[in-house]
Amino acid sequence: MPRLASPRTFLKVFIALLALTALTTGAAFVPLGPFNDAVALLIAASKATLVVLFFMNVRYSSRLTWAFAVAGFCWLAVLLGLSATDFFTRHWIPSPSAFPWR
Repeated sequence: MPRLASPRTFLKVFIALLALTALTTGAAFVPLGPFNDAVALLIAASKATLVVLFFMNVRYSSRLTWAFAVAGFCWLAVLLGLSATDFFTRHWIPSPSAFPWR
């Protein structure tokens, strides 16, 4: 029988997720300039880590499960990185309203 987290641990993780959700909402109203997105992504990554570790029982699983979880996050990083390179190297075409003589 695999080892699972105790109900007390689940409750603590749930309360932490609620606190991080409140922190996300609060951070949306604080003007941090260009750091708003970074703070929101950092909080979201923290919440995702808690969900994967405890609610998906990866914390108490075998090394193979850990390897697949890490591989999934690496694949997500590759996809986001390639999407970012496409976004930042694209030459944007100005909108038609930029040419009033047409």
